[in-house]
Amino acid sequence: MQATEDPLGILLVAANAGDGQAYARFLHAVAPIVRGIVRARGRGLPVDLHEDIVQDVLLAIHLKRQTWDAGHPLRPWLYAIVRYKVIDSLRARGKKVYLPIEDYSDVLPAEETADPLDARDDQREVDRLLGQLDPRSAEVVRALELREEPQAEVGVRLEMTPVNLRVTLHRAMKRLAALARKDLP
Repeated sequence: MQATEDPLGILLVAANAGDGQAYARFLHAVAPIVRGIVRARGRGLPVDLHEDIVQDVLLAIHLKRQTWDAGHPLRPWLYAIVRYKVIDSLRARGKKVYLPIEDYSDVLPAEETADPLDARDDQREVDRLLGQLDPRSAEVVRALELREEPQAEVGVRLEMTPVNLRVTLHRAMKRLAALARKDLP
């Protein structure tokens, strides 16, 4: 059911356009629906907390009403807000939450992709870039920037003065930045 067919959707479209009376009618009409969903989903919560959750949901709707796309049905958007507010309330009270898998059946099938936050990929990229530097500069970067070793210890080990270390590090970082830019599409 599109927004143009759903009376609640029509009211919210008008409310988002600035019609205060339509917004009041929308909230008045949606509150009993929200209460019913909270009662059904929040069975594990004390009944006296249900109205608090309803108020949280109504506040979330008020704050996020502009995020609803009028080209999509209103009720799934509304149900999602209620569901997450109930879950938040359960979590706040230390309850375990079990969501039926059917709720996510449309979202589950996704193609396998590499984890963009995989640290091994980052490490390989760092090693590849450092491999393009001269060995001494690469060791200065590894020691000072990656392993965060004290400058004095690195200087003694590599037989470099503090000034020479800083200059080498600066030049190496500048070269790494240029190499990384060159690799960008």
